[in-house]
Amino acid sequence: MAETLTCQELIELVTDYLEGALPSPERRRFEDHLKGCTGCARYLAQIRQTIEIVGELREEAIGDEAKSELLSVFRDWKSGALAKE
Repeated sequence: MAETLTCQELIELVTDYLEGALPSPERRRFEDHLKGCTGCARYLAQIRQTIEIVGELREEAIGDEAKSELLSVFRDWKSGALAKE
């Protein structure tokens, strides 16, 4: 039997799951975890809602200051700077 997925592992696999890129065994582990973890199920629902809302957002609607701030946060997140705070 496959090892149970942790919440951290699920978070790391969310994008692949939503894009249909998880191999079947991993997808099953992902979905099995969701059945028993309301926190991760809620997280997945929030990600889906965010994708839906952002899909309606046009770049022109974002002000220059907000755009710069978002890009800075993403750069910091990607470099790991946010994890150190």
